[in-house]
Amino acid sequence: MTDFPKPPVAATRPHSFTRHGVTIEDPWAWLKDPAYPNVADKDVLAYLEEENGYFEKVMAPLKPLSETLFTEMRGRIKEDESTVPQKDGDWLYWTDYETGGEYPRWWRRPVGGGADVMILDEPALAEGKEYFRLGAFSVSPDGRLLAYAVDDNGSERFEVRVKNLETGELLPDTIPGMLSEIVWTADSRGFLYGLANENWRTDNARWHRLGEPVAQDVELFKEADEGYRVAVGETQSRNYLLVSTGDHVTSEVYLLSPEDPSRPMVCVSPRKPGREYDVDEHDGTLFIHTNDVDPQFRLVTAPVAAPGEWTERIGPSAHFYMTGVTCFADYFIVEGREDGLDQIELHRYDAAIAPVRLKFPEASYVAGLGDNPEYAMDKLRIGYESMVTPGTVYDYSVATGTLETLKVQEIPSGYDGSKYRTERLKIAARDGTEVPVSIVYPKDFPRDGTGKLYLYAYGAYGYAIPPGFSTSRISFLDRDVAFAIAHIRGGDDLGQQWYLDGKLEKRTNSFNDFVDVARGLIDRGFTHAGGIAIAGRSAGGELMGAVINSDPDLWAVVVADVPFVDVLNTMLDESLPLTPGEWPEWGNPVTDPAAFALIRSYSPYDNVTAQAYPPLFISGGLNDPRVTYWEPAKWAAKLRATRTDDQVLVLKTNMGAGHGGKSGRWESLQEAADEMAFVLWKLGTTA
Repeated sequence: MTDFPKPPVAATRPHSFTRHGVTIEDPWAWLKDPAYPNVADKDVLAYLEEENGYFEKVMAPLKPLSETLFTEMRGRIKEDESTVPQKDGDWLYWTDYETGGEYPRWWRRPVGGGADVMILDEPALAEGKEYFRLGAFSVSPDGRLLAYAVDDNGSERFEVRVKNLETGELLPDTIPGMLSEIVWTADSRGFLYGLANENWRTDNARWHRLGEPVAQDVELFKEADEGYRVAVGETQSRNYLLVSTGDHVTSEVYLLSPEDPSRPMVCVSPRKPGREYDVDEHDGTLFIHTNDVDPQFRLVTAPVAAPGEWTERIGPSAHFYMTGVTCFADYFIVEGREDGLDQIELHRYDAAIAPVRLKFPEASYVAGLGDNPEYAMDKLRIGYESMVTPGTVYDYSVATGTLETLKVQEIPSGYDGSKYRTERLKIAARDGTEVPVSIVYPKDFPRDGTGKLYLYAYGAYGYAIPPGFSTSRISFLDRDVAFAIAHIRGGDDLGQQWYLDGKLEKRTNSFNDFVDVARGLIDRGFTHAGGIAIAGRSAGGELMGAVINSDPDLWAVVVADVPFVDVLNTMLDESLPLTPGEWPEWGNPVTDPAAFALIRSYSPYDNVTAQAYPPLFISGGLNDPRVTYWEPAKWAAKLRATRTDDQVLVLKTNMGAGHGGKSGRWESLQEAADEMAFVLWKLGTTA
C-alpha cells in the first residue's frame, strides 16, 4: 500500500495511583468515561471516532478482498435456513430465516396437525435498530403465552415482554433491566427471573405475576456476596423450580415449588468454598453433579426429603471428565470428555444395567445433547460435527441404539471434505505437559516449514474450545492457510484440573502453552516463525496481549477481539459489573499484595515495552459490559506510543454494540470478512 494514512495519537494526561506501596502511572486512564455506562465525554468519543476513521482508511485498499471473502462465506450459508422441528407438549417448534434475513423467525404448529404459526418475528423487532439480540425465550406451560427478552444496544440490559400467542397481542407486563433466564410457574400465571442491580449484577431471584405491577414482584432470594451471581431454572421433569447462586468456584442450589414459589425454598446443600454442584431430579430423587471430592466430578443422589444426604452413584474417573447429567423419565444421560473428546452415556435408573456409550465415527469431533425439552423422550436429539464434517442433527433411538440423521448442514456453494485433513496432536509445553492441538489443513499442505498457519485459543474460565466445523474457515484453507486450535490450560479441555492449572497463580501456564504449541507446530513443519497468525477474543484477547509481549517475533499478525488486557486496573475496580465475581479466577489485587504483583507481572497493558510488535487488529464495543471499551482503547494507545516499529495497528470500536460485535448474521459475517482480509494481507496471501 502507498500513501499509508497516519494513525491517531491519543493524548496523555497525568494520572497515577498507589496500591500496596507500588505507584502505577496510567496516562491513558482518561479514556474511561466516569459516567460509564453512559459514554458522553466528547474527548473520548472523538478519539474513538478518529480510530474508526483510521480503520476505514487502512481497510479501504482491502475492500475488494473483504468483499470477495464475504461473498464466499455468505455463499456457504443457506439463506432460508431452518432448524429441525422439535416437540414440546402439544406443539412442534422451530426457527427459520427468510432469504436474505439477518434474524430468525420463531414458529410452531400443533402436533396433531394444523397451520404453521409465527410466534415471534425477530426481523420485525430488529427493524431500524443498529443492534438486536434476543435473550431469554420461554413459552408458558399451557402454551398460551410467550415471555421473551430483548437487548437493542449490546449492553446486555434486557427488557422482558409477554405475548399472547392466541391473539398476537403484547400484554402490558414489561420488565426492564433483566439479566437471567425466564422460568414459568406451573399455572402459567407468572414466572421467575433475575433483575440486575445498580452494578449490573444479578443478585436476586424474583417472581412476577401477570397483570401486577413490577414493583410488587416478590423477591424470592437475595444474595449477600457481591461476587456471586443468581440464576433461575427448572429440573428436566419440571417438578421443581431452581434458584442457584455462586461464583466461578462455589455454588449453592435451592428447590422451589412450581405451583407456589412463595412456599419455603429448600437448600440442597449449603455452600462450601471451592465446591460446585448442580441438580436434576427423578421420581423424588435428586441427581447431583459435583466436584466435592475430585476435580473430575462425580454423580451422587439424595432423596428430596433429605437433600444433603449424598450417596455416590458414579465415582470420579481419572480419564473421564463428567460435565453434566440430565434426568429423563426412563433413563439419565451423563455427558463428559474422555482424554478431551466428547462422550455421551445413557444410564438406566436400575444400576445393574450397564450404561451405553454413543459411538461416533471420527477421531476428533464435537458431540452433545441438542434440544430435548420433554421429560419422557424415546428419542434424543443429538448434535455432531468435526473440523471437516458439517454440523449434523441426529435422533438417537433409546430402544434400538441407532442414530437417525435428520439434517446435515447444507453448504449451497458446495463443500468437499475430502480436500482437507484434520489431526489431533499433542505438543509438549516447557514443563513437559502435553497440550492437545486440533488442526485442519488442505490435503496437499506443505510440511517443510514454508506453510502459513492461523492459531486460535482461549484458555480461561474452564471453557473448552470445541474442534467444530466452520464455513468461514474454508476461506483460509482454500488459500493454503492451516487452522489450529491450541487446547491450552485454563480451559477444561482435559478436565477441571486442566482449568485449575491455568488460573490464579498458575495463570502464566496458559501463555506458555500457547507459545510452546506454536513452536511445536514449527518443529513439525507446519509453519515457521513469522508465518503464524494468532487470534483470541475476550480472555483470549488477554492471551494475545501476553504472548506478543513475550514472543513478538513469532507472529505475523494478531487479532484481539474485545480483549481483556487492562487486567490490573479492572480487577482493582470493585464498581465494575463483573469484577468481584472475577476474583476467584484472577485473584483479588485489592486486598492481596501477592495477587496484585502477579497480575501486574502479566497484565498485557501494564507490560507493553519498547520493542517491535506484529501488526494488530483490535476490536471493542462501546456498550460492552464484559470487557469495557476503554481496555482495547487504552491498550492500542499505549502500543502506538511505546512500540519501536511502524507495523500497522487498527482499533475498531462498535459504537452501537457490545461484547459480541454486530448482531445480524450478515453484519457479523462482514466483520469476520474484514478481519480475515487483514490477516491474509499480513500473511502475504491476498488472492
